[in-house]
Amino acid sequence: MISEAKEFGKVALLLGGRSAEREISLKSGAAVFASLERRGVDVHSLDPAQAGTLERLRTGRFARVFIILHGRGGEDGQIQGALETIGLPYTGSGVLGSALGMDKHRCKNLWRGIGLPTADFALIRWERDLDQAEALGFPLMIKPAREGSSIGMARVDDPDALAAAWRAAAEYDAEVLAERWLGGPEYTCAVLKGEALPMIRLETPHVFYDYEAKYFADTTKYICPCGLEPADESRLQRVCLDAFEAVDAAGWGRVDFMLDGEGQPYLLEVNTVPGMTDHSLVPMAAKVHGLDFDALVWRILETSLERS
Repeated sequence: MISEAKEFGKVALLLGGRSAEREISLKSGAAVFASLERRGVDVHSLDPAQAGTLERLRTGRFARVFIILHGRGGEDGQIQGALETIGLPYTGSGVLGSALGMDKHRCKNLWRGIGLPTADFALIRWERDLDQAEALGFPLMIKPAREGSSIGMARVDDPDALAAAWRAAAEYDAEVLAERWLGGPEYTCAVLKGEALPMIRLETPHVFYDYEAKYFADTTKYICPCGLEPADESRLQRVCLDAFEAVDAAGWGRVDFMLDGEGQPYLLEVNTVPGMTDHSLVPMAAKVHGLDFDALVWRILETSLERS
């Protein structure tokens, strides 16, 4: 455990990037930067969207990197691989955990292969694959396989809507996932240094927990404690930890899932660099756990020590 800010050395905070989640990353990064400054950390913001960022990381005498890049380029193993190459320790998951967590299709295949529960799904690469999606039965959730923040997602109830939603999602990713619609309550479980934090139940008047509901709507409800019996919450936290560890995620992150009418969980996805905005879920769970925002950010930065 680090007791003084100077022990971290010079810290690079990576934020922004070129993904569809750039604006959210900038908001998360601003909050994290302010927190580290309050605690006396020698922190410097760098945006990989700007030329020469890797060279600045290599030659800037940085001791470690705090990654708060959301989406492709920052949450999919690319920046993690670059940092491994130049020998800089960083926060959170490594190359493999980041890549698998970002790829919903391969993540779900892995979970299914080891017996973890996830909803039936089909991959759509071409128009001819729409038949496989239809075979799952309507309604369906359509989503780009390698995007976050609910970008490009839509519920569809018939073949025409399916074709339109696939084309819209394919604007973000050549691989699109069709998933059997889950109508039960949605939950998220934050993970911090191997521990599951109190779960949050999400409620929104929107059709689903979409981009607007996540970051801007005042109508979204975040229920934490989540209202489940302690034994049930503990059981579901264990499922989430298993799902997190199965994809080789590490340090910190979040696992999203839904319950059916019988209380059976269905895993949705792993987030290896979750949001840290004023609407974000990991800070909410940490607060209920007894960690304020600054303490949470400090602990996330400590995950870089495991790669030193």
